[in-house]
Amino acid sequence: MIFNRLWVWVWVAFLVFPVGCADTDREEPARATGSGAGNIIMQKSERDYAVLPENIQWLTNEGDPVFSSEKAKKGGTLHLSISSFPMTFRVVGPDSNGSFRSAILDNQLSLINIHPDTGHILPELATHWAFGDDKKTMYFKLDRDAQWSDKKPVTAWDYVYALEFMRSGHIIAPWYNDYYTKEIETIIVYDDYTIGVRSTKTEPDLHLKLGMGPLPAHYFGQLDEGFVQAYNWKIVPSTGPYEISEFKKGRFVKFRRKQDWWARDKRYQKNRFNVDFVVFDVIRDPNMEWEYFKKGLIDVFSLTIPKYWHQKSDQVLFHNGYIHKIRFFNDMERSAQGIFLNQDKEIFKDRRVCYAFAHAMAIEKVIARVLQNDYFRLPQAFSGYGDYTDYGIKPRLYDIGKVEALMTGAGWKRGNEGIWQKGNDRFSVQITYGSDEHTSRLVVLREEALKAGIDLVLDKLDPTAMFKKILEKKHDAASMGWSTNIRPSYWQGWHSDNAHKPQTNNITNTDDPKLDELIDQYRASLKEEERIRLSKKIQQIIHETGAFVPSFMVPYVRHGFWRWVELPDFHGTRRSDNLFDPFSSTIGGLFWIDRDKKEETLKAMKQGDSFPSITVMDERFKVE
Repeated sequence: MIFNRLWVWVWVAFLVFPVGCADTDREEPARATGSGAGNIIMQKSERDYAVLPENIQWLTNEGDPVFSSEKAKKGGTLHLSISSFPMTFRVVGPDSNGSFRSAILDNQLSLINIHPDTGHILPELATHWAFGDDKKTMYFKLDRDAQWSDKKPVTAWDYVYALEFMRSGHIIAPWYNDYYTKEIETIIVYDDYTIGVRSTKTEPDLHLKLGMGPLPAHYFGQLDEGFVQAYNWKIVPSTGPYEISEFKKGRFVKFRRKQDWWARDKRYQKNRFNVDFVVFDVIRDPNMEWEYFKKGLIDVFSLTIPKYWHQKSDQVLFHNGYIHKIRFFNDMERSAQGIFLNQDKEIFKDRRVCYAFAHAMAIEKVIARVLQNDYFRLPQAFSGYGDYTDYGIKPRLYDIGKVEALMTGAGWKRGNEGIWQKGNDRFSVQITYGSDEHTSRLVVLREEALKAGIDLVLDKLDPTAMFKKILEKKHDAASMGWSTNIRPSYWQGWHSDNAHKPQTNNITNTDDPKLDELIDQYRASLKEEERIRLSKKIQQIIHETGAFVPSFMVPYVRHGFWRWVELPDFHGTRRSDNLFDPFSSTIGGLFWIDRDKKEETLKAMKQGDSFPSITVMDERFKVE
């Protein structure tokens, strides 16, 4: 499983790449009065405006390549699936960081975004931006066309409110409280459509931090201690192209395209987000999902898992051209996919035991035997970040001899069953994971680990239950992955500030003063050369902890899709990790549904007619 990090909330467009996430009626709260958030919701005459500094050099970008197709058609319904229903529609607070969270967040835009091919800044809720001389502040001119889904305008005060909201103890989100207090100093209002966002410290990539998103002040009003329960299933007004229109708990979530969306004709949004509805049906069993796909009840199916690409797709639906296949290479940071060891468990407090565990994991055998050599071995937790990655770090390979030496050196002995023992302790580790598709991989790991004297106990849970257990730090070892950011981000997952406490991303409970010092220096540094040097040092120390066993990376996406779902001629962008993402403001909504072609396909299937079999192999962004 790959889950999104608790990234800084700039409405997690592309600037923060969550990548994390939960699977998805609304009352209008009373307007706020009194103190706190109520101070933000006031009459214009009561508002104080700051004076905009002179000599601001405003920037914009209306010249980068458009990444959409003029062939796109509006209409139709895209049917997708989710493996479990979300525990909440909130995107902050308890139980909010599950795998469906991105579907909600992707429909909330940010001030600016990043072009997926050029890497340049793009306008989103702001039309123009500027950098302050203090290297801590950015200025933004808001798009006066921008609206919430309830037709209220997006104004500067929605950004002021967002800061207050994220600092509120009522949202029960300590990470966000901390971040928005320690990292974002203030929002400055120059008029209703011009703001400044100031960091508490200078930053090397300021635009990646300060391009935050707003919150609808008119909707939330003043928060109180009932926020978590009151907003569990509320549908918050959004700025993006879709909004939840219907749901049934445990069954489905349906999104509706806004027919008069304010940004539909903007340069980088035009000819995108084309389907009228996106329906996520809950299908808990991947095998059942495959059956739904073959019946045309869902339109797209991931073929990344080798058995689907090689064996299961070798059938008439593909041969007759009703369903197409595509393999599309991308060029981007790689997910930290692997096994995370909980160092608060007594057995993993000795690094030698962590190293022995790593040398007992036969990842290469899994790649060869189960994954048909389609996957690649991930070297370390931060691979694919260009100059920021230490490519000299290599994973610990399967080696029973090294396991023997490490365990013996740590005072362990082989027991009667061949399992390592030390006193009353037995080297038995429960490995928690959330997908039946991963069971065959873990079975091989268990078989090979047993030869090395380690008893792996497979702990398969529902994805939501799995993630809850891991965030509560109740696991021994977790087989999963995190999404990525443009730059390596270490504090959330590896700093002791986030160790030994629930609901943080330091799921290994790493607590290393030397590592903390380097992470703090990295976060404070403004010099790229220094940050690169520190980044590589940090990666070395993370490798030395032995708390992460890197497993696989997949530098491409593979999909099966019914022929009525069409892609642009260029198929995707450099950063596309899902060609059929319906919502993401930088890589999503590129496809469309041809309803005439759907009718033609269904008629041909009834009559036994066929079309050319199509498999697309796009290596335009393949990194050799």
